[in-house]
Amino acid sequence: MKNHSKENAWKPRPEQTVGVDLGDRFSHYCVLNHDGEVMEEGRIRTSEEGFRQHWEGETRQRVVLETGTHSPWISRLLQSLGHEVIVANARKLRAISQNESKNDRQDAEMLARLGYSDPKLLRPIRHRSVERQRDLNLLRARDTLVRARTMLINAVRGLVKSAGGRLPAASSESFAAKVTAAVPAELVAATQPLLEQITALTAQIRGLDRTIEKLSQRYPEIHILRTVPGVGPVIAAAYVLTLDGVDAVQHSRSVGAFLGLRPRQGQSGDCDPELNISKTGNIYLRRLLVQAAHYVLGRFGPDSALRRWGLKLAGTGNQGAKKRAVVAVARKLAVILHVMWRTGQSYQPFPPAARARAVPDVNP
Repeated sequence: MKNHSKENAWKPRPEQTVGVDLGDRFSHYCVLNHDGEVMEEGRIRTSEEGFRQHWEGETRQRVVLETGTHSPWISRLLQSLGHEVIVANARKLRAISQNESKNDRQDAEMLARLGYSDPKLLRPIRHRSVERQRDLNLLRARDTLVRARTMLINAVRGLVKSAGGRLPAASSESFAAKVTAAVPAELVAATQPLLEQITALTAQIRGLDRTIEKLSQRYPEIHILRTVPGVGPVIAAAYVLTLDGVDAVQHSRSVGAFLGLRPRQGQSGDCDPELNISKTGNIYLRRLLVQAAHYVLGRFGPDSALRRWGLKLAGTGNQGAKKRAVVAVARKLAVILHVMWRTGQSYQPFPPAARARAVPDVNP
């Protein structure tokens, strides 16, 4: 999903504004008339049949939802029925999340009133298409399998370590093949099922990797992003599908804030404390960018202006300085990827401006 960027995206206020608090089984709704008075309240079953029965054939209404598990398909359904749908960014709605009288009925009314007064207060987002969501689900499924495999590997190592043994170093892909012979005899019965599951997960992850590799055929911008060292098919595809378009942000420099990689702000008067990053963006993509930043700053990362800048930030300081440098490189990497996507240019380790700064002036 991505933020709406058009200032004049909202048409004149319709005759009815409806706030819907989505639940897993039932959803509560509140209807306001053109004067902002409550006309109707109630609940409907959270299913296609329930929503279609309630909204099909109705005059055009402005319907306000919060982001959640059901918001993608419900927003598409209501739009197909001719209604104006606003999907509010749930992470930005403190008026709801911190409401002292929070309940489903109150949440529905609050959504309706915010949509009635000024939709911009809802920080609206737009859900990606069904096709892009399907492709993004491949990445999420892969991530789930990788985390499951990591958990099983840690379990096997823990079992062996608790018996006084130690398994040899091995990558996740080759773990089962390398450590099987090193498992103590008394632990074979306990570890064998885990090792079999690790082998099966590795095969499934490789299958998904082959499928993800083919996504570049539908999204040619993935080829461009992969020219960055440390950005493979998974990171490039996640970036393209998460932002769902180069127009997700108005300016490339805003991508860091969009993905939650910018420090939070708590300025008040003369007090302007240094805070941690906001972490309000997509968790999965943010984690992938941090992984890429580790590679850029690691011993295998090729020389580049980005690497030099990050190493200078890390300096010889403590572990905290190095962690901040990694986040800063991840934030700058997000900006670089967006610029490459927007311009269609491949990665340049030393852009012209950076080369000019790096080469000293030898003229007398």
